[in-house]
Amino acid sequence: MSYVVGLKCKECGHRTGIAPEHVCQQCFGPYEVEYDYAAMLGKVTRESIAAGPPNLWRYKDLLPLSGEPKTGFNSGFTPFRKALRLGQELGCTDLWIKDDSCNYPTYSYKERVVSVAISKAVEFGFDTVGCASTGNLANSTAAHAAMAGLRCFVMIPHDLELGKVLGSLIFGPTMVRIRGTYDDVNRLCTEIADKYGWAIVNVNLRPYYTEGAKTYGFEIAEQFGWRLPQHTVVPTAGGTILPKIYKAYRELIELGLVQDNQPRIYCAQAAGCNPVVKAIHKGVDLIEPQKPNTMAKSIAIGNPADGYYVWHAVKDSGGWGESATDREIVDAIKLLARTEGIWTEPAGGTTLAAAVKLIQQGRIPRNESIVISITGNGLKTLEAVQNDLPMPEVIEAKLSEFDKLLERQRVKARPVRPATAPLQAVAPHVHAGLS
Repeated sequence: MSYVVGLKCKECGHRTGIAPEHVCQQCFGPYEVEYDYAAMLGKVTRESIAAGPPNLWRYKDLLPLSGEPKTGFNSGFTPFRKALRLGQELGCTDLWIKDDSCNYPTYSYKERVVSVAISKAVEFGFDTVGCASTGNLANSTAAHAAMAGLRCFVMIPHDLELGKVLGSLIFGPTMVRIRGTYDDVNRLCTEIADKYGWAIVNVNLRPYYTEGAKTYGFEIAEQFGWRLPQHTVVPTAGGTILPKIYKAYRELIELGLVQDNQPRIYCAQAAGCNPVVKAIHKGVDLIEPQKPNTMAKSIAIGNPADGYYVWHAVKDSGGWGESATDREIVDAIKLLARTEGIWTEPAGGTTLAAAVKLIQQGRIPRNESIVISITGNGLKTLEAVQNDLPMPEVIEAKLSEFDKLLERQRVKARPVRPATAPLQAVAPHVHAGLS
């Protein structure tokens, strides 16, 4: 059964029925899906969830579908594991990675929101779906639309990484590259949704789309033994995922499925596009738009639609925010790959780099449980590291040549310590490139 009551404005509280609407007609605030939690008590349990499929639809009772899902049957329930080697490097005793870089089929957390949005679009009777995207959402929308047999339009900024462009085109959508930033693309998509009556997943289906992000938080809790981590670090672009992880934690607390340990949520942004982090540091919930200037294109949204709600989720939880330079992002990508064998895109590098800063500052204690959110795969953003990884030399197929190669490597690996200049001090357990 569905426990959905309807839509409720997040600003004025005005209620309306289930419909493809996203803006309140009373105050122009955003709608959010409202549930009957009292009816869920005793029915939505740890056992009922565990009996569900090994994908995001195990949380169907907590999602805004009336009928059966139409896609996403292999999405979600991604790895959650203790980061032992990374933890040792950072001096943390209880560090975990929630890894959506392997989320099927397009290897990002967007599978979650799109699975819900596409299924809801089918319920509403739409035959055409679309999105405004910085890359990952376009990939996911195109793939899930193909699985559901829907016509698809994906609108992207003109300068996206080639891997993300091809990662959408392979599924056969109509792709429109728009000169400008994501904010320009999003404004156009709003007009397209109004004129053509299509289901733009992150515009007129946004109330349902954003609910899919809760499954990231649900999975963390379930995979952590029905516990909540004390600290969760999350990247912020448009601001969808962070408030919904916090909402997921609060829903599980309200239903009695986890104990309330006052989990803190932290916002991570690139230094070249950090309007929410700047607002957090100022202590004012006014998000001032920025023009993005960062390699982390998947989170380069200068005017985040839900930035205000990110700010409040962070503040309400007692968290904080930090940003990372492009150099710090690349260093963090390499650090995660070297220690944990996970290749993340710049969004994940941003999250890890911000987490390192928060740990160094003492805002996140090293002896408490920490989850770092990895939301996308590095295979789609080769440009991020291609100039940072030296190409290997070529040798002849002779053992003597290989012996010489090993000797050259030994020479290069020998530490060189200047006789006069003192060594630069590096904090213990902290990767030097991120200090």
